[in-house]
Amino acid sequence: MDLSGVRVLDLTRLLPGPYATQLLADCGADVVKVEDTGAGDYARGMPPTTDAGHGELFDAVNRGKRSVALDLKTEGGTEAFRALAAGADAVIESFRPGVVDRLGVGYGDLRGANSGLVYCSLSGYGQDGPLADRVGHDLNYVGLAGLLDMTRETPDEAPRVPGYPVADMAGGLFAAFAVCGALLSRELGDGTGEHLDVSMTDAVLSFGQAVAPAALRGENPRPGATPLTGAYPWYDVYEAAEGYVTLAALEPQFWEAFCGTVGREEWVPVHGTEDPAERTALREELASLFAERTRDEWVDLLGDTDAAVGGVYSPGEAVEHPQVAARGLVDREGEEARVGSPVRGTEAGDESLPAQGEHTVELLEEAGYGDEELAALRESGAVDYP
Repeated sequence: MDLSGVRVLDLTRLLPGPYATQLLADCGADVVKVEDTGAGDYARGMPPTTDAGHGELFDAVNRGKRSVALDLKTEGGTEAFRALAAGADAVIESFRPGVVDRLGVGYGDLRGANSGLVYCSLSGYGQDGPLADRVGHDLNYVGLAGLLDMTRETPDEAPRVPGYPVADMAGGLFAAFAVCGALLSRELGDGTGEHLDVSMTDAVLSFGQAVAPAALRGENPRPGATPLTGAYPWYDVYEAAEGYVTLAALEPQFWEAFCGTVGREEWVPVHGTEDPAERTALREELASLFAERTRDEWVDLLGDTDAAVGGVYSPGEAVEHPQVAARGLVDREGEEARVGSPVRGTEAGDESLPAQGEHTVELLEEAGYGDEELAALRESGAVDYP
């Protein structure tokens, strides 16, 4: 993918929006991070910090971007943003619904000067509905979308906080996907842009396709009782003598390969059984079997067979895994190691982090501002730069 020549104005902060624009920057887009003249993106100084003093979260999702510092609560700052937007391809914002309109930088304020502008609003609950104006974070969104309920093994256990902020990442992913799709539609159509409404709650709910049919029939899928949440003993997590292993032998041929390799061919016919007693008995036998070896011993024994068996790794182990190393996903060349783009075929762009407002002069000059105008804006507090 090559998005060089595409300029994206990024009004977002923290994680979901910056992740979306990071994906676009990784594909070559010119992402302009629009920060206020005060603290800027809160993630800049949020602990834990890197050795260079940047917030680790900021470092992870803001590489290769340019930064302009504008006070959108001033007339000069708003006009400067509009000048930038007149030459941009896309804008992504993550304020609460209505905020950008009050600031004078909403889609309706910008499309008159740029009919081809793609404008993406990324929010927790979407631009409408009874919860649209409610504050929230990832945990609130996964709670509403049904994911949090399914994080436990049985309905009797308390839900567990997911290990990754799924709603934040899903929202960012869908925002980037939506922007790319809208840009393509613009090029294939009449050149007109559009306003995109991406909800993080909606994004997580859309991940639930494996249980959605039952839910839509009026049933209530329960954790541990659906095919992909533990109902099947041949698709589950088992404790080894040391560590844990994953068994995902959904297809009969994978189950046969597993049974043959561990010398338990008598288990083959049990695959697919709907008898609760047979499933319970098989699960107990599998638990006893996996307890005989360590995680790594099981991976060594079964990893190269078509048994669909793998290990459960910590994040620290994952980034050091030979498969991750072979894919080149972790970039260790710069000042700080980072997890890069998961898309192969995308050439890595500039990996540097922008200082707050570092490119203010450069960008506003590109938008037509002269030295005297820039000096007046800075004097008024509408813009800032090093």
